[in-house]
Amino acid sequence: MSKFFVKENQISNNKIKIIDEDVNHIKNVLRLNVGEEIKICDQDNSKNYRCEIKEISSKKVECEILEEIENEAEGNVELHIIQGLPKADKMELIIQKGTELGVTEFIPTNMKRCIVKLDGKDQVKKIDRWNKIAEVAAKQSGRDLIPKVTNLESIKTISSKINEYDLVLVAYEMEKETYIKEELQKLKDIKETYKIAVVIGPEGGLELDEVETLKSQGAKVISLGKRILRTETVALQVASIIMYELENGGK
Repeated sequence: MSKFFVKENQISNNKIKIIDEDVNHIKNVLRLNVGEEIKICDQDNSKNYRCEIKEISSKKVECEILEEIENEAEGNVELHIIQGLPKADKMELIIQKGTELGVTEFIPTNMKRCIVKLDGKDQVKKIDRWNKIAEVAAKQSGRDLIPKVTNLESIKTISSKINEYDLVLVAYEMEKETYIKEELQKLKDIKETYKIAVVIGPEGGLELDEVETLKSQGAKVISLGKRILRTETVALQVASIIMYELENGGK
């Protein structure tokens, strides 16, 4: 069953009004008709509904709520990917697949070895596009929320926010002793819900002073194994490991 997201102000008197680009998707891509059912998520309140299409026009699709249904796609892990700005379309891949894997927020970050530079209008356009990619991926994967892509941050700003998380992991290829599993196990022994951030360098990795800055504020520097991974591979590997180990008690 297809799923769509709406704002709270689109819901009134047991009716939901779908507008904008989703109207074209319903009419011309999915070719749904009056009487067919869809799922709709109120993204302001994280409520899901099973709905029946009652009216389709050029500007709106009006649906009737049949029942509220249980949230099923979100677990007990709030995962934030702090990603050094990569080249080309790698960030799009990270956002699309990371959304499918359960990431809550993506924080593009300017690091010393970043080749790509974003500012002004270019940054606004990129962030808007990345948020749209997250929305499309959230619909496809049946998420109960749309992950947010934030504005560009700096290592200095990130390091000042480390205490907002239960755990901040820094993936660093020069680390040889501490591995991700042992840090997750420590957290698993004392908590049942988790807010975790993972810092990932761009192509070329993190500079040592960036690692030391994060470490001095409480971040845990980890190895992901003997092989050097591409930056886009790190994001997806780490998200998969964290969800496997911690989501719903790792069961």
